[in-house]
Amino acid sequence: MAKGIKSNEPDARVVYADIIRLPHWQSPARTPMSAYERAAQFSPFAALTGYEDMIDEEAREVGVFHELTESEMEVLNQKISLISDALENDRHPVLKFTYFIADIAKDGGFYVTMTERVRKIDAIGRKIQLFKTVGASKSYMELEMDKIKEISGDLVDFIV
Repeated sequence: MAKGIKSNEPDARVVYADIIRLPHWQSPARTPMSAYERAAQFSPFAALTGYEDMIDEEAREVGVFHELTESEMEVLNQKISLISDALENDRHPVLKFTYFIADIAKDGGFYVTMTERVRKIDAIGRKIQLFKTVGASKSYMELEMDKIKEISGDLVDFIV
């Protein structure tokens, strides 16, 4: 008995003996496709569209937000107070800010460092507004004070 044929099935070699040795039929109206062309007709079919993007997104690492300690918070508040005093005297200091940006797709985010001139401080909204404009509306960039990790620059570097 041939491999793959069960005892109650007829032998395929016997059933198809009359056509087994015939040449492969080809249309006289069409030229045969090459193996490359034959494979290309299936290439647009992607059963798992977006799968690679999903895997890449899952593998992308994001950082975590670190809460400041009481002493770090006190130092940061002193620096913000100095900046506020400078703004009242019509000085707009250029400072370097390290702050946290939350990721829009995952929990977590990343820390960014940027040097920019301070425009004003919103103590009630707890935001620092910079002269840098963002978006189509050209609105001023605002940093949430709770997301700021570090402020440095000539004005505040002596506070440790």
